[in-house]
Amino acid sequence: MATRVMLQQVQKRYGEVEVIHGIDLSIEPGEFAVFVGPSGCGKSTLLRMIAGLEPISGGDLLIDGQRMNAVPAAKRGIAMVFQSYALYPHMSVYQNLAFGLETARLPKAEIATRVARAAEILRIEPLLKRKPKQLSGGQRQRVAIGRAIVREPRIFLFDEPLSNLDAELRVQMRVEIAKLHKELGNTMIYVTHDQVEAMTMADKIVVLRAGNIEQVGAPLDLYNTPRNLFVAGFIGSPKMNILAARVESADGAGAKLLAAGQAIALPRALRASGPGARVSVGARPEHLMIAPGSGIPFADVTVDLVEQLGGQTMIYATTAGGEAMTIAVDGQQKIALGTALTTHVDPARLHVFDADGLAI
Repeated sequence: MATRVMLQQVQKRYGEVEVIHGIDLSIEPGEFAVFVGPSGCGKSTLLRMIAGLEPISGGDLLIDGQRMNAVPAAKRGIAMVFQSYALYPHMSVYQNLAFGLETARLPKAEIATRVARAAEILRIEPLLKRKPKQLSGGQRQRVAIGRAIVREPRIFLFDEPLSNLDAELRVQMRVEIAKLHKELGNTMIYVTHDQVEAMTMADKIVVLRAGNIEQVGAPLDLYNTPRNLFVAGFIGSPKMNILAARVESADGAGAKLLAAGQAIALPRALRASGPGARVSVGARPEHLMIAPGSGIPFADVTVDLVEQLGGQTMIYATTAGGEAMTIAVDGQQKIALGTALTTHVDPARLHVFDADGLAI
């Protein structure tokens, strides 16, 4: 049965320095939750507190309603997969998988059954007699995950497990972990700095910054309706284009903004932002168009670099005010460097943020 994890005003302090500031979060049974954010935001510290590897300085950690603050890590029903594989080099794959169960004095028959099941799930049956040095990076990571599976935990914790793999293997292992979650149905909490991993794997993304939660939601909710400038800039690859703007006029029917010397007509009211207000306006690279008449004008730019990716063309450009812009266009576009373009956007795709960086 899947497990619920609840954090209630959880804090972490190192002496006088507070690094986690009263986190409230509920992770539902069977959910795949991903903690994402820049380096130093507290995501790994939060994971280690859930695991019992870091003491909680304040607040409560509840697992299925039971307070876990003082419960030792070994008794929380949790298995953790780390960034480093941490396999015993002198042991075979089978021995690596079985070692923790042997230490717990489980019967040999049960150990064999659990190892065989984990090997079948991860498709590493042919590797059981090999030593870690005979394995590829992806195979070693599978063994590390298998070591967690054999423990039959209530909750799986992953701390940046794919960081040591090359790009192709990371994609492959993302698929493997997502399939593993679907097959096992356990609650899983995954930490990464890679928002693409977060978008492709999560049921729920928790965006962290400086020890605080900025936004929690399904991947597409965060992509489509970021709560603030930080989330808007962090979720999405390439990141959202953000331009400083000023409200020229506003009424109940819409507003007119001025950004990068371009008037932007917005067919919706802006809450609490009258004429003269300083705002930021954003558009994702994939929502910008360069064909005339394909939407309202967004910004005039000069092309600095064009990347031909085959199915997509990436255009890197600069506004007259020196603001960088990225435009993602489908297909193969022949555009010379130095070309002047007017970008267009569907007004429904525009994002506007107030002077405090909050979405309006």
